[in-house]
Amino acid sequence: MGADLTSDLALITLSAPGVALGLRLAQALGPAGRYAHRDVAAPGWEPFDRVAALTGELFGRCRRLVYIMPTGVVVRALAGCPQHKLTDPAVVVLDVKGRWAISLLSGHEGGANALAHACAAAICAEPIVTTSTQALKDLVVGVGCRRGASAASIREAVTRALAACGGSLDRVRLLASADLKRDEPGLLAAAAGLDLPLRFLGSEELRRLRLDRPESTVARRHLDLPGVAEPAAMLAGRRTRLLQPRIVWNGVTAAVAQEEDPS
Repeated sequence: MGADLTSDLALITLSAPGVALGLRLAQALGPAGRYAHRDVAAPGWEPFDRVAALTGELFGRCRRLVYIMPTGVVVRALAGCPQHKLTDPAVVVLDVKGRWAISLLSGHEGGANALAHACAAAICAEPIVTTSTQALKDLVVGVGCRRGASAASIREAVTRALAACGGSLDRVRLLASADLKRDEPGLLAAAAGLDLPLRFLGSEELRRLRLDRPESTVARRHLDLPGVAEPAAMLAGRRTRLLQPRIVWNGVTAAVAQEEDPS
């Protein structure tokens, strides 16, 4: 099977590890054209020889381009292609280890910021977004919830946690939770309804974080985690401090962390 030419999403890689990572992304992101360098192309991947030539072909055809390769290679491949932020496709770059998902081009208007967050959520990577409107937001809300919690309950818990610390939704950069909650419909719906990205942290990361806070007995019993809301809020940001310890509302926990200015 060749690449899906009907999809607006293209996954492009130069390496065998990139092919493996691309398969994980395709499972989460849906139908995609898959392109791998001829030296590593596998069944289901369209082989190509030069990434710059392929980019020229895809740039006007696809609305979302995800490259799994070094950023410098992508920058050179894009030379001469970008025209305007309102018409250029979203471009996201991932390293082959799946550590970073970088919104490179058409971040806000073209949807690359949202695509970077979607890629990151699929593989527990860190989304890298440098758009000014996003970079100025300084709050991260961690959320834990019982199985089947409603979107309304989750939104209310988030609102209450923010109100308790004097925060507001327009300062929230993202919601965060444990990877074990990746398929929780209420959580996904709440993030969509609040128009906020949702980042999932690996369970091992949450277990390693040491907070001077009592463990959540519910999280320990059901998930074998010391907590979800507080460690997720702390780990999903950078230079964070816990602004609001977890509050509990109708089976949902929410905590707020603030990212400190490096200056």
